[in-house]
Amino acid sequence: MKFSNLSVLYINCTLKKSPQKSHTETLMKVSQSILKKENVAFETIRLIDEDVAVGIYPDMTEHGFDKDSWPELFKKVMAADVLIIGTPIWLGEKSSEAQKLIERLYAMSGKTNEKGQYIFYGKVGGCLVTGNEDGIKHCAMGILYAMQHVGYSIPPQADCGWIGKVGPGPSYGDTEFKDKKINPPVGFDSDFTNRNTTFMTYNLLHLAKMLKENNGYDNYGNSREEWDDGTHWGFENPEYR
Repeated sequence: MKFSNLSVLYINCTLKKSPQKSHTETLMKVSQSILKKENVAFETIRLIDEDVAVGIYPDMTEHGFDKDSWPELFKKVMAADVLIIGTPIWLGEKSSEAQKLIERLYAMSGKTNEKGQYIFYGKVGGCLVTGNEDGIKHCAMGILYAMQHVGYSIPPQADCGWIGKVGPGPSYGDTEFKDKKINPPVGFDSDFTNRNTTFMTYNLLHLAKMLKENNGYDNYGNSREEWDDGTHWGFENPEYR
């Protein structure tokens, strides 16, 4: 199959611990249904269920924390070709769990691969956002910037989401609100959400496939190890006058 050698990791940054319902996870399942049809392996992690410490170091037990499951979780991050960060919107921003995840990804970004490049080179990133008021593009802007900054590759249309009307109301996937039944579930008939979720999923797979088939990026001009060893390719230090 076209994408069957790829793997995708979804990290849900909801503020609700399992088994509480996560509307973000409900939208993730739309993307995952595509992966099932394409025979792509995937896994979902709810970050708040894990003992991931706050911080910007690879292992926060070395910096005052009693527990930190990030080093083990990071192995799953590295094993995946694609990382999709899912978050709800709170006060117009991504969740605190999403920010914590980004900071922990940043903690690892100084590591290098076998080519001497930063560790996330060759991996693909996207994001998925749900909420009841505007903020999808704002959240995606921050998440996708952070992912590309630490080394992830971002394809076109790498985000998707759903938002409801301004003010209190049902959330994505809800089938009841204020004792009134809702059919179809909220958001399921949104062509905008369905289209963007589909485009995001396939664009992530296409880019991941291209990178995997080409063994990531050539390290000519982008190897931290070679730069530190004195190889500067076409760069010339500006003359100071």
